[in-house]
Amino acid sequence: MQDATRTARGGKRADGALPLTATAGPGDGPAMKLPPPPRLSGRTLRTIVRATDSGALRKLVGRLVQDDLGIPAALGLPASARGPLPLHCRPMQARAMHPRASAELGVPQVERRHAPTAATLRAAYEAGDLTPLDAASRAIAASHRFAAESPTMGPMLYVDEDRALHDAEAAGRRIREGRARSRLEGVIVPVKEEVDLEGQGARLGMRDAGATDTKDATVVARLRAAGAIVLGHTVMTEYGMSPLGVNVQRAMPRNAIDAGHVAGGSSTGSAVAVALGLAPVALGSDGGGSIRIPASWNGLFGIKPTFGRVSRFGDGFGGTVAHVGPIGASTRDLALFLEVVSGEDPGDVLTTGNPGFVPGWLDGAIGRGVKGLKIGVLEEEIAAAGTPMQRAIETALRTLEQDGAELVRVSLSHARHAPAIGYLTIGLEAYAALSELREQRFDSLGADVQLLCRVMSTMGSSDYLEAQCLRAGLRRDVAALLREVDVLAMPTTVGPAPAIAHAEMRDGMSDTVALAGACRFAFLGNLTGLPAGTAPIGRDARGMPMGLQLLADAWDEATVLQVLGHLERRGVAEVPRPRLDAALLG
Repeated sequence: MQDATRTARGGKRADGALPLTATAGPGDGPAMKLPPPPRLSGRTLRTIVRATDSGALRKLVGRLVQDDLGIPAALGLPASARGPLPLHCRPMQARAMHPRASAELGVPQVERRHAPTAATLRAAYEAGDLTPLDAASRAIAASHRFAAESPTMGPMLYVDEDRALHDAEAAGRRIREGRARSRLEGVIVPVKEEVDLEGQGARLGMRDAGATDTKDATVVARLRAAGAIVLGHTVMTEYGMSPLGVNVQRAMPRNAIDAGHVAGGSSTGSAVAVALGLAPVALGSDGGGSIRIPASWNGLFGIKPTFGRVSRFGDGFGGTVAHVGPIGASTRDLALFLEVVSGEDPGDVLTTGNPGFVPGWLDGAIGRGVKGLKIGVLEEEIAAAGTPMQRAIETALRTLEQDGAELVRVSLSHARHAPAIGYLTIGLEAYAALSELREQRFDSLGADVQLLCRVMSTMGSSDYLEAQCLRAGLRRDVAALLREVDVLAMPTTVGPAPAIAHAEMRDGMSDTVALAGACRFAFLGNLTGLPAGTAPIGRDARGMPMGLQLLADAWDEATVLQVLGHLERRGVAEVPRPRLDAALLG
């Protein structure tokens, strides 16, 4: 690894109140290590929520949770860590152009029957071994079978059986007649319940039904126009507020590899659907890791594209950090999804100036190889991960180096505060968006979301504005790094998916330690709006998957896919076999 160290601008650290450690001052004696905060569930969680009806107790609980999440430490950073209050949330681009040499290696050839790719399905269709109608029928049957498992593994909230079968029959006819609309023709694509489906609306993991007079979200309409078979809505965590995959309002599926572990969230059902082989690619969304976390924990590929790359017209969440993007069984599945859904949309002003992708261009990016590519290694971020994750990342990076990539040690001094800045941003935006529901139907929310609302109520507008100035500083510093390197490498999460008990899934839970472990490295991409992808690069001693995250410059999804694809080509990134299999190929 190259020895030179490049350090982004930023002031000295101001510790404030750290999550798990009490730091001694002069004359105070040795520092005292506090025990981690406990996981709260069931009656205990509900009791704490009721206790926060009292203003004094609400402030106390709010401060404790803020300390656990490192929020005072982030707000205590010096002026040098801040930028001017941003007037927009479009990403900052480091370079005008991203020229890359290509070794023309082609896309990785993936041969497996579990978690089939879009290319595998299309090859079977064209060979006459399978029809889209066969695949859709098997996917529908498998979704019912998974839902009947105990504990449930069903990833679907709603299966649009009649339309899926109708569209599958039409796709098969076009393929036979040589009139395929795109390379997603006849490919099954479930979509997260955060986006509108015609006649179904978007329920966002909540108890209340969505509006039924809605049209398809732009991203769904584009999938249908490309010939994809939209299977229906996948389940998500309540209002996207949990990255763990727990939601008392839904029968949530467990991890596809081991049902004793969470599947991650908030795009829980989308990840599980792909991991179980129900579809090669699914629509997810990501406001603080909600694509990358469940993709990583279920052993999949995922990418959060540049903010503004994919229209959010018809996305029920909104805000300044949430992106729509794919979770897939291969790097190419991510590319095919982005190819058909990206581009300008009059319904979403943030897409203005986004040209989308020429069909096949991302295939070329995946085939470049990595020779000459400068990969910025965020060593402080890697050191913050668990030991198994560090070892898996070391193996992946050494493979890239052996194949011609240049590893460059880089530092981003305030990256460790990105989660706290992210919690303030997405938490307060969600708190404001839920104002009517909080006032009229607060009891309809799960206890974990109620507690979040109570904690957010202890924060003020100045905290949100401070967070946005810190966010501007992060955008500036990351752009400075990406003028020197092509992509930044870091863990996707601190470690594999946490274990979960049946009662915790049933009753809901609040766990700031697990929350921090899931989101520790995710918010940097959301706060900057830069494209960030994850590849499944290994498993721990229990067989649970782990992911390597790559982050690139604005509008440069191609380089993220370039590295993910090379890891897949070399066999470093592999999708593990799940416990259950939809058997789309028969």
